[in-house]
Amino acid sequence: MAIASPPLLTLTAYFERDIADQPSAELEAGQLLPMPPASDRHQRITSLLFALLLQQGIAPQRLRMGIELVVTGARATVRIPDLTLLSEELALSLSGATRATITIDLPPPALVVEVVSPGKENSDRDYRYKRSEYGARGIPEYWIIDPQLAQIVCFELVDGFYEAQTYQGDTPFHSPSLGNLPLTAAQILAG
Repeated sequence: MAIASPPLLTLTAYFERDIADQPSAELEAGQLLPMPPASDRHQRITSLLFALLLQQGIAPQRLRMGIELVVTGARATVRIPDLTLLSEELALSLSGATRATITIDLPPPALVVEVVSPGKENSDRDYRYKRSEYGARGIPEYWIIDPQLAQIVCFELVDGFYEAQTYQGDTPFHSPSLGNLPLTAAQILAG
């Protein structure tokens, strides 16, 4: 006897679901993708980057952790990046919103950051699927922080495609939009 797959969700169904049953879940091609709690290291890296961006003069109202981001695709997909830097226009558009969601009719964020969780599936999601989704959404900059490979990959959108720069060890980290940051790849990965 075959087990029936759960029905695919639309964006409307995703937004109307009871979050008490599944509080943290991305929507990937119409299917709920549960997001387990992040590891301590994962949280330390994200917190360090949040603090670093504040020190670089980024206004607090432009930084978000856990914001929903609707991306384009064949089926409904909503990502929840670890850290998001909003453009000033997007921050104004979201001020006073009842739900922290960047819908497809809003401008894209300036930067999204993903910290890779262990496992091939998570790695594929961040390096392959999210890379193409974020590029198609027109997000100018995407960082992948990968503790397993001890590297940071910084993608810059150039003529519709991401160009990558990889940072490891004591290499100072450089952001195309933010310039040289005062930490090395190793310091960021240490959280």
